[in-house]
Amino acid sequence: MSKGLKTKTERQYTDKVHTWGRIWTVGALLVLLSLPFGFSVYYSAWPEAKTVFSALSKVILIYWTTAVIEVITYTPMLGAGGTYLSFVTGNITNLKLPCGLNAMEKANVKPNTEEGEVITTIAIGSSAIATTIIIAAGVLLFSPVLPVLRESPTLRPAFSYVTSALFGALGASYFRKHWKISIFPIVVGVIVLLFAPTLGVGTLMFITIVAAVAGALVMIKLNFVK
Repeated sequence: MSKGLKTKTERQYTDKVHTWGRIWTVGALLVLLSLPFGFSVYYSAWPEAKTVFSALSKVILIYWTTAVIEVITYTPMLGAGGTYLSFVTGNITNLKLPCGLNAMEKANVKPNTEEGEVITTIAIGSSAIATTIIIAAGVLLFSPVLPVLRESPTLRPAFSYVTSALFGALGASYFRKHWKISIFPIVVGVIVLLFAPTLGVGTLMFITIVAAVAGALVMIKLNFVK
């Protein structure tokens, strides 16, 4: 009986996550579109459909592909709740994904599990709130000095390597624990970047994840890893 109640509770939780996730996703899209729509109404300046579609045709294939790949890539790691929160609040690769993965590691839970779903949702929600507060404080407090920091010859190079440093520190712990299965995806990622240095992060991540899974399966089959 308890198992049945648990299953029912889990189903209710999942249904609510998808319901509210869809509502906030649609709401976020409407808010984003309302700004250019409002400018067009206020200034009576509507872009020509031909111009809009001409501009979109140059980038839409890349962005649609990346959007699909990111959903397929991130959802198994972040769960439904974490995925909805991440895509609504943004900055997934730089912040939300590392927060979710680090929280699961600290809580000693695995992705794509009930525990992982709860942990990532809490972690990403907390990250979104903290980020909003920090950004607001930063805008108010550091706006006067930020141009000076960016123009400093000593500090300016650091702004270009924030993402690399973040993922390097996050990835180092995983590489150290699972160094055998990390070799193949790293090599694949390096080769891909040599031939396509401007490839999007989402696409590159999808390729390396597929390479990691395929390489791990082969190594397990050959008894290189257990």
